[in-house]
Amino acid sequence: MKLMREARLSIGPARTQRTNPWAGWPPATHLAPYITLQVVVEGEPDPASGYLCDIHDIDGVLFDYVQPRLFAETQRGPCAGEHLLSNTWGIVSHRLPPGVRLQELHLAITPYLIYHHYAGAVGMISITQSFEFAAAHRLYCSDYTPEQNLQAFGKCSNPNGHGHNYILEVTLRGEPDRTTGLVYALPKFEQLVHDLVIDSLDHKHLNLDCPEFTRLNPSVENITRVIWDKLQGKFHPAVLAQVRVWETPKTYAQLNA
Repeated sequence: MKLMREARLSIGPARTQRTNPWAGWPPATHLAPYITLQVVVEGEPDPASGYLCDIHDIDGVLFDYVQPRLFAETQRGPCAGEHLLSNTWGIVSHRLPPGVRLQELHLAITPYLIYHHYAGAVGMISITQSFEFAAAHRLYCSDYTPEQNLQAFGKCSNPNGHGHNYILEVTLRGEPDRTTGLVYALPKFEQLVHDLVIDSLDHKHLNLDCPEFTRLNPSVENITRVIWDKLQGKFHPAVLAQVRVWETPKTYAQLNA
């Protein structure tokens, strides 16, 4: 059984009791870095209580040990997310209750930039960055009759198309460089995705403006595969681990290495 617990942390001096950890603790009375940490643990639930572990035990580790360490690290100067994540893994994994094993750790530096570490992936850290592009498309198969297209795609087969604000999440995986401490330089990561994907798809009619979709129906599944093909092999020494495309807040397609 796995259990996830999230903590919202303001990276500042901890001088008050934890009165509202839902909104972040300690209270950010001034401008302060704010992160979220998701801890995923694994074990066997207790037959009597039904608990895998008491979530307050996880909270205690995150608020009493992790938050002060993160604050101390950031006080020394700029600190890479990879370094913060590795330190946090060590703190959490050694302070969990007996029989509870740390499986995943997800550190969100912003709502759109997340660092991940998984048990068994020794030395490997993943980075997910989010992007946005707006595009129109028409779901249409040239081999179908108009009636078949209407039956298969409904309003989405409208001849003039329709649009979406797509959210693209790209995940890289690799070992942090021994000199820089980075899996991959974030500005370069963002520039490559912009140049290879966003610039070619943003504010385009996919069927009409993008050669990839001249014959390929631009479903969210096919859009995801096209983006994967554009990015695969471009981030050496890191590898492309996942591409996820949100077509709406209720629908995404995903490819994994």
